[in-house]
This record gives sequence, structure tokens and C-alpha cells, in this order.
Amino acid sequence: MRKRLHERLAALAGLITLEVALAGLFFLGAFGVFFYLTRIVFIQRSAAFDDWAFAQLDAVRAAMPELTAWVRGITFFASLPFLVVAVLLIPSFLLWRQRRREALIVFLAVAGATVLNQLLKLHFQRTRPSSALIPQPGLSFPSGHAMIGSSLYAALAWLAWRHGQRGIAVGLLVWAALIGLTRVYLHVHYATDVTAGFAAGIIWMLLLRTMLRWRRRPG
Repeated sequence: MRKRLHERLAALAGLITLEVALAGLFFLGAFGVFFYLTRIVFIQRSAAFDDWAFAQLDAVRAAMPELTAWVRGITFFASLPFLVVAVLLIPSFLLWRQRRREALIVFLAVAGATVLNQLLKLHFQRTRPSSALIPQPGLSFPSGHAMIGSSLYAALAWLAWRHGQRGIAVGLLVWAALIGLTRVYLHVHYATDVTAGFAAGIIWMLLLRTMLRWRRRPG
């Protein structure tokens, strides 16, 4: 009896690896951030963080107005036209290289994040800032550039990390963060929209990773 209990506990301990524990902590942290932001924005109606973020980036724009052209270029790399092309070409290229699982990861990362983002926007119904520097249709919370863009680049970073390209993986994540920052710079999103988008993107990628691992388990 004791031997059987010991074996079961040992098997359970084997499942609870450091990687699983860290993924769980990231999931809980991202969920907590998203939930906190919904309370700040929709219950407390506080604009302190958003006003502060706008003020900081407005000061940067006033000091370096030539930066705006670069920001507009950077923000394109999580726009709808770019994402449509990316979700078609990148998985197709991976399929051509006989990397079916990696193609599935990239496709589901973008497609799933897109569907969830639209559902969340329809639920929260937050309008965009009236001070936007460029015309931008649609709702505001959470930011699609932050959520869908971070899901795409996180998926690519995941694949790069698996192939030993650690520097590229880190660079992709930094690039995703920079794209999110451009949305606040251009006033097309509040800082809370972007932060919530990143949190939701993390949640989705961790769920996707869990589902794909579960799918690979022998039945």
C-alpha cells in the first residue's frame, strides 16, 4: 500500500516540472493583470495610468517629431493586412519545409488570438481615444495589435527558442513590445488597452501550448 502511494506521488512530482510551474505562474499573473485592468477601466473609471502614458509619449513626440514616421512604420507589423499575409505565408512556408506542427502553432496563435480579441472587444465595448493621430476604426479594449501581434511574435519566438535561436527569440518579444508602445504613441489605444492586450496574448499562448501538449499525449 505504502509502495503504491509512493509511486503515485513520485509520478505526480514528475509531472510538476519547473517549466510547468513557471507556465502556471505566468498564466495566473497575466490573468490577474487583465482582471485588474478591467476593474480599473470599467469599474473604478480611473484614467490616471492612461493619462500618464500619453503624457510621457507626447513629450517624446514633441522632442523628436521625426520619430512619428518611424512609429507609423513599426505599427504596421501587427496591422490587419500584415497579419493576414503572415498567417498565410508563414504556415505555408513551414508546411513546405515539412514542419506541420510548427505551421499549426503559428496559424492557431494568430487565428485564435484574433477570434478572442474580437469577442473581448465586443464584450467590453470601449471606444478609442478621441485624440488619435491616425484614423483607426473598431473598438479599443484590448488592443488587437498588442494581443494578436504578441501572439504571432511569441509563437515565432517559441519556435526560434526550440531551434536554439535564443537571441532571435528575445528580439521577437522585444519587437512585439515595441509595437504595443506605438499604439499609445499614436493615441489609437490607451495604455490600459495595450497592457490588457499583452496579458490576453500571454493567456492565449499558454492555453495553446497546453492544448498542443495534451494533443500529443498518447491516448
